Amino acid sequence: VQLQAYGGGLVQAGGSLSLSCAASGLNLYGGYTLGWFRQAPGKEREFVAVCSKSGGMTRYAASVEGRFTISRDNTRNTVNLQMNALKPEDTAVYYCAATTSFSSNYAENYDYWGRGTEVTVSS
Repeated sequence: VQLQAYGGGLVQAGGSLSLSCAASGLNLYGGYTLGWFRQAPGKEREFVAVCSKSGGMTRYAASVEGRFTISRDNTRNTVNLQMNALKPEDTAVYYCAATTSFSSNYAENYDYWGRGTEVTVSS
């Protein structure tokens, strides 16, 4: 089982990036709640967004609400994070995660984690 996040990079404040997370050995369709977390240097990992098993419910951290959009593509077995109006404080390593539990903001509830992708937002 492997999750791999990609799409990170360097962007100026106000810009956009689109992250994706591909799953192998794991069929995300219907059975997994999918989340994005991030960890900035010197800080703890924090919740960013979650998408329910059906894709019908999403929830965001207050710091990204209205700027980020999580979505899942069951045909491609991916979960995506569209990030707009980026701010320097969004700089972090972003991780995707999957769990068989119902929607959760807590990292300890997630069973599978991808290798992170680094996002740097310059001012």
